[in-house]
Amino acid sequence: MEVVRGLRAHGYQALWAGGCVRDLLLGLTPSDYDVATDARPEDVMGVFARRTLPLGAEFGVVRVLGPHASGLEVEVATFRGDGVYYDGRRPESVIFSTPEVDAARRDFTINGMFFDPVEGSVLDFVGGRADLSAGLLRAIGDPYARFREDKLRLLRAARFAARFGLRIDAATRAAVVELSADSNQVAAERVAQELRRMLIHRTRADALELMLGLGLAGVILPPITAMKGVYQGKPMDPEGDLWSHTMLVMRLLPEPSSFPLAFAGLLHDVGKPSTLEWHAGRASFHHHEQVGRRIAEKLSRLLRLSNAERERVAWLVEHHQYLGEATKLRESKLKRMLATAGVEELLALHRADALASFGSAPEVDYCEWYLREQPSGPINPPPLLSGHDLARLGLRPGPIFAKLLEEVREGQLDGRLQNKPQAVAWVEQQMKAGERVE
Repeated sequence: MEVVRGLRAHGYQALWAGGCVRDLLLGLTPSDYDVATDARPEDVMGVFARRTLPLGAEFGVVRVLGPHASGLEVEVATFRGDGVYYDGRRPESVIFSTPEVDAARRDFTINGMFFDPVEGSVLDFVGGRADLSAGLLRAIGDPYARFREDKLRLLRAARFAARFGLRIDAATRAAVVELSADSNQVAAERVAQELRRMLIHRTRADALELMLGLGLAGVILPPITAMKGVYQGKPMDPEGDLWSHTMLVMRLLPEPSSFPLAFAGLLHDVGKPSTLEWHAGRASFHHHEQVGRRIAEKLSRLLRLSNAERERVAWLVEHHQYLGEATKLRESKLKRMLATAGVEELLALHRADALASFGSAPEVDYCEWYLREQPSGPINPPPLLSGHDLARLGLRPGPIFAKLLEEVREGQLDGRLQNKPQAVAWVEQQMKAGERVE
């Protein structure tokens, strides 16, 4: 409101634009607000002085910062018409224009409306309000032209339709299907950002189903399409295939879910199609976790995810079944896993997988109880011995250090070694036996 009033006080037109208008009409709280104006970038910077950042002034975009240390910011864009798109992302040039022309260049009618917050009125030049009421996602103007201008809009069609429960207009759908292969021309970072928005939302499974039906999944994430038609005979879905099981897992993930957890949920069984073997009429998928990890790492690299995201996704995929027999694990192994960073997400993934497969998750219940109660002492206590302690006992640094420290750690976590004197005595016993001396 301050940005709108500030621009209007200087004689400029200013309106809220795009997604915030759509969200307000749907009764949702917008995540951010964009302002569209007839003020040129230099005019906006003049009105708000040192509170501006020229993000893309050549495209008419300036960011106005809120009060000091508030963290608030509003993107202000000049009404414009776009020139020719040569790179499938940005126009070669822009022409500063009017609200009507600006609306016509946007992607979907539901995102092409303006709102006057002073008068409380909607300005709709593209029929977005009627499409929202009809539950319709429709490209503005010629859908082929809109998607060729920015190929990322192909993925956005699936996300918006799923998120707001809209059916895709027939002409818009036909264009997405025909141009789906062009989605591989989008920069990996932009695809990853769109997947983040899609997968962290509760409608993630609906969006993925749309991606599969529109031909986008096979272009953006080819390995996941191999899950279609692989039948497992799961008790909760005996007639369903691996794809339907995965979609059920995606629906059962907790809200909110991080992107690494959601992406791992999508990929947790991606190694099964290539490891499928039949024995006496029963399917087996030996080592599918390791195969899945390699696929997850490859996809994460292609999408240029951060190292932290890539490592978390790969770890979750590889270990998604590790706690399936938690009550039978040696206590040292259980403690080590439960002390690992990210175990909360591992438990969330395992719970969703178990519920989708068997309708219950007793092993996860046990692990969560163990984390709360810690019946055999702290999950991750400080080690009883260090390499320095071993050196003081007369051992020379080398491979023997790591092996002894590992065995002491297991004894500590199992409860067999409860303090440092016991650990030292155990090491000295090994030395006397001559089994550990180099």
